[in-house]
Amino acid sequence: MTEELDLVVTRGPHPIHVRVRAGLRKSKNWRQLAKFCIVGGSGYVVNLCVFAFCFKVLGFHHLIAATAAFVVGVANNFWWNRHWTFRARGGSALFQAPRFLTVSVVAFLFALAVLELLVSAVGMAELPAQAVAIAAATPLNFLGNKMWSFAIEVSRD
Repeated sequence: MTEELDLVVTRGPHPIHVRVRAGLRKSKNWRQLAKFCIVGGSGYVVNLCVFAFCFKVLGFHHLIAATAAFVVGVANNFWWNRHWTFRARGGSALFQAPRFLTVSVVAFLFALAVLELLVSAVGMAELPAQAVAIAAATPLNFLGNKMWSFAIEVSRD
């Protein structure tokens, strides 16, 4: 075990940059990131389909369409991330779901700000702007879920 990782495991909570640096050295975390991106890819498709349906077919404002797409996508992503990406089935879904939703809402608000900036300030079309906004929020979403929503307790015995 590296000295940095040893510090994280044996001496309790440390600054986030120490935890992130130690985590980057573990291949398991890279596999989880790949799975997270696959789940995110499916959620991305679900999100864009719901967004396009609400915006183009139902005539919703782009921010309302993005909100509807978020609600449908977050349910899909929670199930897959809980059961496949982080294999957190042993934890309580009643505990994990509010955390997942909180992280998702923070990432969604970030993506919503990017969407509005791209549409209003840059003049990008709504659908490509939504695609860019979702991609921009992905790292924030992964770290929040990895380190908080589906975090495991480390035994120091």
